Amino acid sequence: MEAQREQTDHLPLHEAQLSRRGFMLSLGAGGAAAVLSPAGTTAFAQTEKPKLHVKPLPSDLFIDHGINQETRLERLMGYLTPAGQFYIRNHTASPLIDVKTWRLKVEGNGVGRPLELTFDDLLRLPTRSVICFVECAGNGRSFFKDVMGRAAVGTQWRLGAIGVAEWTGVPLGAVLEIAGLKKGLPNDTLNVLIEGADANKVSRPMTLEKALDNETLLAYAMNGEPLAADHGFPARAIVPGWVGINNVKWVGRIEVRDSKIDVATTTKTYILEGPDYPDNPPLRLQTLKSAVALPWGGTIPGGRQRIRGFAWSPVGRITKVEVSLDRGATWRAANLRDPNIPRAWGRWDFEWDAKPGDHSLMARATDDKGNTQPASIPWNRQGYGYNVPVAHPIKVS
Repeated sequence: MEAQREQTDHLPLHEAQLSRRGFMLSLGAGGAAAVLSPAGTTAFAQTEKPKLHVKPLPSDLFIDHGINQETRLERLMGYLTPAGQFYIRNHTASPLIDVKTWRLKVEGNGVGRPLELTFDDLLRLPTRSVICFVECAGNGRSFFKDVMGRAAVGTQWRLGAIGVAEWTGVPLGAVLEIAGLKKGLPNDTLNVLIEGADANKVSRPMTLEKALDNETLLAYAMNGEPLAADHGFPARAIVPGWVGINNVKWVGRIEVRDSKIDVATTTKTYILEGPDYPDNPPLRLQTLKSAVALPWGGTIPGGRQRIRGFAWSPVGRITKVEVSLDRGATWRAANLRDPNIPRAWGRWDFEWDAKPGDHSLMARATDDKGNTQPASIPWNRQGYGYNVPVAHPIKVS
């Protein structure tokens, strides 16, 4: 973490340590109603009933997929993704949860002291901030059809189902330790389940090893502000590098077992299905990707242009981005810009003397573990992990 701090000291990022009083005051100022509980502590209640989403979703910032909303990457200007521009992946309408009655339960045969925490209890625990991406497992799914000619089921994202934020909350391991983790639990079995308090009670397990990683959080703030309803208020899981479904929103329950936990999101969905995956393994890590920050199929003026984009890795820092103007026949290095944080993203750009006509731009990323985006990947039915460099169409006027 020290290395990460060194990289981000020069960023206009938010304070990692939020006082309980200051945080509760910011809740009251965040566009919702602050109320006084009978115990005399400030609590948080939201007063408007949503349809599918709470925040505005203007078409110039989002591609509308109904319940899911894709960020237009070309509209992102800074390193962190503002909450107002962060993509939405929901399985149900964003719930409005009142922290006066919200409780976090921790239970299962893997803990010796099952417990129930209030929101105030959560705020009293040790605080940590982590900068990382959260990305839908199906980001890039549309390219199975567009490039491979074989559609996958699910929302047909391009590459905008991702965002990078500074998440502040409690290390998940701290909560598990309070609940009295038993000795001898398996480390690499999917045996720590996080369950949402949404209507569908969406849940997904992770390994104990990942749960105890000091950057795995129960987050209650995003970019220094209380979580918005669409992004998991009052608390969500942040599991750096793992697929988006593990970053469960609206957390209400944690279960720890001494054996593997099977749920629908590890046996039916978020698994790899296809002729190359006979065992249907459940997803864990995301895949290395890059994206051009231009409107898809849009038009730009001719002449000297600085073309920019993003690249991200689930396991490290981006060390190289190459671009191609001839569909991968030749490649040249792009410039990488600071900050470039592991398991977040690196921004890149290159100068292009754009000539009138139709063009395709491609980007290919490499990380500090030696991984490079592949030339091809096997098809899978649910369309996960597409990370082949994509020919991004653009017209020059």
